[in-house]
Amino acid sequence: MEAKKMRIVFMGTPEFAVPSLRALVEAGYRVVAVVTAPDKPAGRGRKLHESEVKIAARELGLPVLQPEKLKAPEFVDALRVLQPDLGIVIAFRMLPEVVWKLPRYGTFNLHASLLPQYRGAAPINWALINGDTKSGVTTFLLNHEIDKGAILDRIEVPILPEDNAGTLYDRLMRIGSGLVTRTVDRIAAGETHPLPQEPTDDSDLRPAPKIFKEDCRIDWTWKGDRILHFIRGLSPYPAAWTPMFRQSTESGSAKIFSARFEAYTHAAKTGTVESDNRTYIRVACADGWITIDELQIAGKKRMQVRDLLLGLRDINDYTF
Repeated sequence: MEAKKMRIVFMGTPEFAVPSLRALVEAGYRVVAVVTAPDKPAGRGRKLHESEVKIAARELGLPVLQPEKLKAPEFVDALRVLQPDLGIVIAFRMLPEVVWKLPRYGTFNLHASLLPQYRGAAPINWALINGDTKSGVTTFLLNHEIDKGAILDRIEVPILPEDNAGTLYDRLMRIGSGLVTRTVDRIAAGETHPLPQEPTDDSDLRPAPKIFKEDCRIDWTWKGDRILHFIRGLSPYPAAWTPMFRQSTESGSAKIFSARFEAYTHAAKTGTVESDNRTYIRVACADGWITIDELQIAGKKRMQVRDLLLGLRDINDYTF
């Protein structure tokens, strides 16, 4: 079947899915509908907020479906009427079998890791937190288990020393859009050879579970390299953070977005803060000092350390 005649149903919600949707439409592929999350109240005034995918779909002139329940008969019937040849899922909810099996050629997912590693909701963050030197994007066929379907294609991407979660996200988002169109072409041409994800010992795999605020707290007793990986893996969102103590009493907190590590043997207690009150703030860790470059103290704007110190002269009174 000719790739650009395939009737495609695209499913996604966040920004990560948008470049792939745009790439399909701009290259002339036939997207017959977009499925995304229902509008949700957000921000001050709790106004209804549309997903990034819905906004893009509207700009592209595509019909949009926003089911509350993916098993709802009216939604499934609406999909059947569309007679899809292929389903594409990027950063969406887990689909019931009645949905992912409906298209003639099945449904594939784009995942931001080199499967089977980093199955889960936060593969980009965890690859950086664990200090990996490579990541990538994978397309795979959906089945009954999350992120365990047969692999269709992949692209490996190096993780650069200067990368954080934001820069790697942007790069994988862009590269992923090319992998999506390539996968559609190969499916249409009958050139895919789905490779089952062989059963493996779970101890050999690194998971990528959803990250919550309590998971983002820095432990200053860690070694410096581990702390740097942690900060990079959570920057700019949700951001690594530390409580701030003044005379042993917790007094606020700070998010840390970028930092450097200097290995050094010292006698300082971990979490000790040192500053010249003009140019640097550094914090003692297990095997040296973490020099902070950019942070946000609760109640203040995100800023470079030099700018922060113009209005904060008592940082040496704190410990982290």
